Amino acid sequence: MPEFNPHVTALRDEEEAVSRLKPLKCTAQGREKMSRKARHYCLQLENLSSPAALILKEEMLALGGEAAIPGKALTNEEKNCRVIVMGTITQFLALAEKLKPQPFSLPRLGQDLVKTIENFERKKFRLDTPGGTLELGEKPVLMGIVNLTPDSFYDGGKFFDPGKALDRAEAMAQAGAQIIDLGGESTRPGSDAVSLEEELRRVMPVMEKIKARIGKALVSIDTRKAGVARRSLDLGASIINDTSSLDFDPNMGAVAAESKAGLVLMHIKGTPKDMQEDPAYEDLFSEVIGFLRSRMQRALTAGVDEERIIVDPGIGFGKTVDHNLELIRDLWRLRSLGRPILLGPSNKRFIGTVLNAEKDDRFEGTAAAAVAGILSGAHILRVHEPEKIRRFAIMAGAIRRGKNI
Repeated sequence: MPEFNPHVTALRDEEEAVSRLKPLKCTAQGREKMSRKARHYCLQLENLSSPAALILKEEMLALGGEAAIPGKALTNEEKNCRVIVMGTITQFLALAEKLKPQPFSLPRLGQDLVKTIENFERKKFRLDTPGGTLELGEKPVLMGIVNLTPDSFYDGGKFFDPGKALDRAEAMAQAGAQIIDLGGESTRPGSDAVSLEEELRRVMPVMEKIKARIGKALVSIDTRKAGVARRSLDLGASIINDTSSLDFDPNMGAVAAESKAGLVLMHIKGTPKDMQEDPAYEDLFSEVIGFLRSRMQRALTAGVDEERIIVDPGIGFGKTVDHNLELIRDLWRLRSLGRPILLGPSNKRFIGTVLNAEKDDRFEGTAAAAVAGILSGAHILRVHEPEKIRRFAIMAGAIRRGKNI
């Protein structure tokens, strides 16, 4: 062994910190104390006044941490400061205490900082639904897509016939999909909404029979309409996958709350009709996380149990190629919300752009995006071909855990 053998390491959460400190033969008390000092975080904040930003920086510096603030905050010229606070979990806990007597809503900010770190460190979730329970965290879960539409971007018309749709759902469940996601309205770029009556006409013949065909797999209804969600839940659906995040239909939150269904909230910029018309962001993750946080609050206000909420960054929904790539690479940042993460990259246009591939030739790109997403924190993968993605997901999950279970 070379003398000293220095190398960079990182202790990313409490479990890893404790396990890595143990071989050093520290005392149990020392491990507990140092595990908090070993975990370093950078938390980004927004909309602080200049005085609040200055107090935050002063208090964090006094604790041995740091806070990056705008230069113009010193002269009170910056009215909405964006700040990055840097420190260990021990320093953030101490900061929360020091902010309790301060003005400018800083006591609440201190609590939010600690809660965000607790959210970030959470690894496991239990999603209780009317049709069963999903354990999310240790192993990735596959959600198979069945589009009951004539015009979806990838398989439009292929499963428009109810019999073919049911056969496909059964095959997906047998191949390992734990969720089957049925949708009767295309949300591809440029698409128009369909009427409630038309969407019900497409979905109900399949929804009425699907539970008998898919064993223990759960049914998810991909809809923006409360009427479709309600009818589907009555027939055995367990999850509402609302690409509008409760914006399209004001009654959707109440339906989710009353049914105790799982609820997927997805980020979208604009609507399916206009979302790809030159989408732009000042700060991609800040805006995506802020959007999802506000829609989570809307769901909670409607009575939805927070433990039933799933978040989705909305790959391809108001994003450029580079936006999609950045979202998948740094998906772990969504852990700040403290909710399981769904990722849906399957066969989308950004893959075709990167690989110069048409929609029927994007499997390798989909598999790569799925693996990258799992390694970055995805709990659920929404894909068209779960039977082909399954082994990629199993292997990526084992790598993420660092062990075979």
